Amino acid sequence: MVKLDEIQKRLIREVADLHEIPMGAYNFRANGGLAGRNTTANIDISSKPDGSGIDIHIKDGTKKESVHIPVVLSQSGLKETVYNDFYVGEDCDVIIVAGCGIDNCGSQDSEHDGIHRFFVGPNSHVKYVEKHYGSGDGLGKRILNPVTEVTLEEGSSMEMEMVQIKGVDSTERSTIATIGKGARLAIQERLMTHGEQRASSIYKVILEGADSSADLVSRSIARDHSYQKLDLCIVGKAPCKGHTECDSIIMDEGVILAVPSLEAHHVDAALVHEAAIGKIAGDQLIKLMTLGLTEKQAEEEIINGFLA
Repeated sequence: MVKLDEIQKRLIREVADLHEIPMGAYNFRANGGLAGRNTTANIDISSKPDGSGIDIHIKDGTKKESVHIPVVLSQSGLKETVYNDFYVGEDCDVIIVAGCGIDNCGSQDSEHDGIHRFFVGPNSHVKYVEKHYGSGDGLGKRILNPVTEVTLEEGSSMEMEMVQIKGVDSTERSTIATIGKGARLAIQERLMTHGEQRASSIYKVILEGADSSADLVSRSIARDHSYQKLDLCIVGKAPCKGHTECDSIIMDEGVILAVPSLEAHHVDAALVHEAAIGKIAGDQLIKLMTLGLTEKQAEEEIINGFLA
C-alpha cells in the first residue's frame, strides 16, 4: 500500500476537503496505487479483478453515510485510466465525494482518466461531488478526462457538483445520464480556465420516464488565452421537464463556445434552455472600488462570488 507524502495529502485536501481520515467508507489512490481503504457494514469497496478500478456496493436502506474516493498524482509522466462502478440500492441517502488532484513538477505530461458509472436504485438519493485541481511548476501538462454515466431508476434523485477552478491544463468532461420515471437529476458545474488551458464539458441527459426532470446549470470563467466549450443537451422522451443554463464570464483574450440544445420526442416534454456570455459589468467594479477595493481586488471578489 502506498504511503501518502505531504504533497499528496495537500492534493487530497484540495479535491476532497479532507484534513484527516474520514468517517465511513473511503478509497485513496495515489500515483496508481492503493493508499488507504475502509468499508462499512452498509458500503463495500472492492478492487476489480484486473486492477483497473473499484466497485462500490451500497446496501438497501443506507442513510446518512458517505464514500470518499479521491485520486492524486504527483509523479510526472504518469498516465492512468480507472473504472469505478457505484451500485446504490433502494431507499438510500448517501454522499459520494470523488475528485482528482495532479501536482506536476516535471517535464512530462501527467494524465488521469476516470470513468464513473452510477446505478441508483428506486427512491434513493445521491449527492455526488467531483473536484479537479492542478498544481506544480513543471513544463509537463496536467490532464484530466472524466467520464460519468448515470442511470436513475424510478423515484430516485441525484445532485452533482462538478468543480474545476485551478491548474488543469486540458480536460474533456463527458457526462451522460438516463432518467427513469419520476426521477430527478440536478447538475451544478463551476469551471475556470486561465493561461493556455482548454476545457470541454459535454452533458447529455435523456429523460425517458414519465414525470422525470433535469436541471443543468454551468457557470464558467475564461481568462487569459484559455478556451472553453460547453455542450449541454437534454432529450425528452416522455412527459417531463428539463432546463439547461450556461452563464459565462469572458476575460482578456479568452474564448467560450456555448452549445445548449434541446431534443423533444414527446408532446408533453417541457424543455427550456438559457445561455449568456459577457464581461464583468463596469458598475459592479465601480461599486466595489468605492468601498476601498482596488480594481484587481474588486474583480477577484466578483469572480469568487460568481463561482460560489
